[in-house]
Amino acid sequence: MTTATDFRHLAERAAKDLADATATEALAWTAETFGDRFIVASNMQDAVLIDLAVRAKPDVDVLFLETGYHFAETIGTRDAVEVTYPSVRIVNARAEQSVADQEAEFGPLNRTNPTQCCFLRKVVPLQRTLARYDAWVTGVRRVDAPTRANTPIVQWDDRNGLVKVNPIAPWTDEEFREYIDTNGILENPLVSEGYLSIGCAPCTAKPLPGQDARSGRWAGLAKTECGLHG
Repeated sequence: MTTATDFRHLAERAAKDLADATATEALAWTAETFGDRFIVASNMQDAVLIDLAVRAKPDVDVLFLETGYHFAETIGTRDAVEVTYPSVRIVNARAEQSVADQEAEFGPLNRTNPTQCCFLRKVVPLQRTLARYDAWVTGVRRVDAPTRANTPIVQWDDRNGLVKVNPIAPWTDEEFREYIDTNGILENPLVSEGYLSIGCAPCTAKPLPGQDARSGRWAGLAKTECGLHG
């Protein structure tokens, strides 16, 4: 039986061995190492990570945090992914309470306490879903924000107790855009409207010129992360 300690050591070795790996190499390693025991997370801003992952595992599980507060365009992108990649399985992770029940009990947490709202509608459903896997793959990139500048390609996710793979961590914005354009990748329509980091509708705005992509998330607040990655 493989223990958490075993996986931690595996992640530490892979962090060194795959430090300079391409996205294709990192995902091939992930599929070979974990088989059906890994899941790819997507916020449905685009299908770049999904497109890369299906090349390594056509029937890969794809995690979508269905918070109940998404833009209609985000839900539409999720549905389009299912049509474009029919072999993938979309795992919709939902909070224990509906939006209506949460707001009836706590009021509009997305305005009064967005950190708690993220915890209930993102962090808890994520942890509950990831408990069924040994690894997860994310689209975190170092250029996203200063808080992500040192993101490795493989790491041990101590918070969730599994291996975390960030295959496109080194990609620049230009490399990312080139992949979308060259491969005709699905993209959330909101991106073309200037939304460069798309989360829940009440907490997402267009970033101001010259600011990093995630500056439009929780604009006006000190909050910069939803708690999924730090």
